[in-house]
Amino acid sequence: MNEVLEYLKAVGTFYLATSEETGQPRVRPFGAVAEFEGKLYIVTNNKKEVYKQMLKNSMVEICAMHKGTWIRVTGNVKEDVRREARVAMMEANKASLSSMYTVDDNLMTVFYFENGIATISSFTDEPKVIKF
Repeated sequence: MNEVLEYLKAVGTFYLATSEETGQPRVRPFGAVAEFEGKLYIVTNNKKEVYKQMLKNSMVEICAMHKGTWIRVTGNVKEDVRREARVAMMEANKASLSSMYTVDDNLMTVFYFENGIATISSFTDEPKVIKF
């Protein structure tokens, strides 16, 4: 999981895909990721459609490119309502998140991957699969 976390941090911007009830996929840029209690976490605003989509269908996928490789992270996410999880996210991403959220603003919401599979690929090497 640490390799996945470091990859996503190095990328800066990664893309999260969810789906609506109609089956229509939705993709948007994300930029904050953290590790808490050995799990990979992402953050969003609980007023956004992406939040509602993840609650209704927890299967998501992240995709990003970095230095001639790309990563896909697939799995189910689960909301973590604990303050400690939000604090960990804020501490890991203070520069980018502090202008949008505070830990106790009732907007900042974190999700973690319950199970995940990351595949790091390139045009020259065999894909590397990481289960976490």
